[in-house]
Amino acid sequence: MKIILKKAVANLGEVDEIVEVKNGYAINYLVPQGYAIVATPSNLKQHEETLRQRAHKEAKKVADAEALAAKIAAQPVKVAVKVSEAGKIYGSVTAAQLVDALVAAGLEVDKKDITVPEVKELGAYEAVVKVYKAVKATLAFEVVAE
Repeated sequence: MKIILKKAVANLGEVDEIVEVKNGYAINYLVPQGYAIVATPSNLKQHEETLRQRAHKEAKKVADAEALAAKIAAQPVKVAVKVSEAGKIYGSVTAAQLVDALVAAGLEVDKKDITVPEVKELGAYEAVVKVYKAVKATLAFEVVAE
Protein backbone atom coordinates (compact mmCIF):
# COMPACT_ATOMS: atom_id res chain seq x y z
CA MET A 1 0.00 0.00 0.00
CA LYS A 2 1.32 3.45 -0.86
CA ILE A 3 1.22 6.09 1.85
CA ILE A 4 2.30 9.71 2.25
CA LEU A 5 4.29 10.29 5.43
CA LYS A 6 3.17 13.24 7.56
CA LYS A 7 5.90 12.69 10.18
CA ALA A 8 9.37 11.19 9.95
CA VAL A 9 9.38 7.47 10.75
CA ALA A 10 12.62 5.68 11.59
CA ASN A 11 13.72 3.15 8.96
CA LEU A 12 10.87 4.20 6.70
CA GLY A 13 11.23 7.77 5.48
CA GLU A 14 11.07 11.50 6.04
CA VAL A 15 8.15 13.94 6.01
CA ASP A 16 6.24 14.17 2.70
CA GLU A 17 7.83 11.05 1.21
CA ILE A 18 5.63 8.57 -0.63
CA VAL A 19 6.54 5.04 0.46
CA GLU A 20 5.25 1.51 -0.03
CA VAL A 21 4.43 -0.46 3.14
CA LYS A 22 2.41 -3.54 4.04
CA ASN A 23 -1.34 -2.98 4.37
CA GLY A 24 -1.52 -3.97 8.03
CA TYR A 25 1.32 -1.64 9.05
CA ALA A 26 -0.35 1.29 7.31
CA ILE A 27 -3.94 0.64 8.42
CA ASN A 28 -3.23 -0.47 12.00
CA TYR A 29 -0.35 1.79 12.97
CA LEU A 30 0.77 4.60 10.64
CA VAL A 31 -2.61 6.06 9.69
CA PRO A 32 -4.27 5.93 13.17
CA GLN A 33 -1.18 7.41 14.84
CA GLY A 34 -1.17 10.31 12.37
CA TYR A 35 2.19 9.37 10.86
CA ALA A 36 0.78 8.92 7.36
CA ILE A 37 -2.23 9.12 5.08
CA VAL A 38 -3.22 6.68 2.36
CA ALA A 39 -1.97 7.76 -1.07
CA THR A 40 -5.27 8.00 -2.92
CA PRO A 41 -5.33 9.90 -6.21
CA SER A 42 -6.91 12.93 -4.55
CA ASN A 43 -4.40 12.85 -1.65
CA LEU A 44 -1.52 12.56 -4.14
CA LYS A 45 -2.81 15.55 -6.11
CA GLN A 46 -3.17 17.59 -2.92
CA HIS A 47 0.31 16.48 -1.81
CA GLU A 48 1.86 17.62 -5.11
CA GLU A 49 0.15 21.00 -4.80
CA THR A 50 1.39 21.39 -1.22
CA LEU A 51 4.96 20.58 -2.27
CA ARG A 52 4.75 23.02 -5.17
CA GLN A 53 3.52 25.83 -2.90
CA ARG A 54 6.14 25.04 -0.26
CA ALA A 55 8.90 25.12 -2.91
CA HIS A 56 7.64 28.50 -4.15
CA LYS A 57 7.65 29.95 -0.61
CA GLU A 58 11.11 28.53 0.06
CA ALA A 59 12.44 30.07 -3.17
CA LYS A 60 11.04 33.46 -2.13
CA LYS A 61 12.65 33.19 1.32
CA VAL A 62 16.01 32.29 -0.23
CA ALA A 63 15.77 35.20 -2.68
CA ASP A 64 14.96 37.63 0.15
CA ALA A 65 17.84 36.23 2.21
CA GLU A 66 20.27 36.60 -0.69
CA ALA A 67 19.18 40.22 -1.15
CA LEU A 68 19.76 40.90 2.56
CA ALA A 69 23.15 39.14 2.37
CA ALA A 70 24.14 41.40 -0.53
CA LYS A 71 23.14 44.49 1.48
CA ILE A 72 25.13 43.27 4.49
CA ALA A 73 28.21 42.56 2.37
CA ALA A 74 27.96 46.00 0.74
CA GLN A 75 27.56 47.82 4.06
CA PRO A 76 30.86 48.09 5.95
CA VAL A 77 30.35 49.24 9.54
CA LYS A 78 32.51 50.89 12.17
CA VAL A 79 32.58 49.84 15.80
CA ALA A 80 33.93 52.35 18.32
CA VAL A 81 35.64 50.85 21.38
CA LYS A 82 37.76 52.06 24.29
CA VAL A 83 41.47 51.66 23.66
CA SER A 84 44.56 51.64 25.86
CA GLU A 85 47.58 53.79 25.04
CA ALA A 86 49.28 50.72 23.55
CA GLY A 87 46.48 50.31 20.98
CA LYS A 88 44.89 47.29 22.63
CA ILE A 89 41.15 47.40 23.10
CA TYR A 90 39.45 46.80 26.43
CA GLY A 91 37.40 43.62 26.18
CA SER A 92 36.53 42.54 22.65
CA VAL A 93 34.03 43.29 19.92
CA THR A 94 30.79 41.33 20.38
CA ALA A 95 27.96 40.32 18.08
CA ALA A 96 25.69 42.74 19.95
CA GLN A 97 27.92 45.67 18.99
CA LEU A 98 27.82 44.59 15.34
CA VAL A 99 24.02 44.25 15.49
CA ASP A 100 23.78 47.80 16.87
CA ALA A 101 25.97 49.05 14.02
CA LEU A 102 23.86 47.20 11.45
CA VAL A 103 20.60 48.52 12.95
CA ALA A 104 22.03 52.04 12.70
CA ALA A 105 22.68 51.29 9.01
CA GLY A 106 19.08 50.10 8.57
CA LEU A 107 19.63 46.32 8.50
CA GLU A 108 17.89 43.90 10.88
CA VAL A 109 19.99 40.93 12.01
CA ASP A 110 19.82 38.74 15.11
CA LYS A 111 22.98 38.64 17.21
CA LYS A 112 22.96 34.84 17.48
CA ASP A 113 23.41 34.67 13.69
CA ILE A 114 26.73 36.54 13.73
CA THR A 115 30.07 34.78 14.16
CA VAL A 116 32.67 37.31 15.28
CA PRO A 117 36.41 36.62 15.08
CA GLU A 118 38.58 37.35 18.10
CA VAL A 119 39.31 41.08 18.03
CA LYS A 120 42.02 42.44 20.33
CA GLU A 121 43.34 45.46 18.38
CA LEU A 122 42.17 48.25 16.14
CA GLY A 123 41.81 47.45 12.45
CA ALA A 124 39.62 45.87 9.79
CA TYR A 125 37.97 42.50 10.32
CA GLU A 126 35.30 40.29 8.80
CA ALA A 127 32.43 38.50 10.53
CA VAL A 128 30.14 35.85 9.10
CA VAL A 129 26.39 36.50 9.24
CA LYS A 130 24.02 33.56 8.78
CA VAL A 131 21.04 35.10 7.02
CA TYR A 132 19.01 31.96 6.22
CA LYS A 133 19.74 28.21 6.22
CA ALA A 134 22.60 28.04 3.66
CA VAL A 135 22.74 31.78 2.87
CA LYS A 136 25.64 33.53 4.58
CA ALA A 137 27.11 36.99 4.22
CA THR A 138 30.50 38.40 5.07
CA LEU A 139 30.31 41.59 7.11
CA ALA A 140 33.33 43.85 6.87
CA PHE A 141 33.78 45.95 9.98
CA GLU A 142 36.41 48.30 11.25
CA VAL A 143 37.31 48.68 14.89
CA VAL A 144 38.12 52.32 15.73
CA ALA A 145 38.96 54.18 18.95
CA GLU A 146 36.24 56.15 20.72
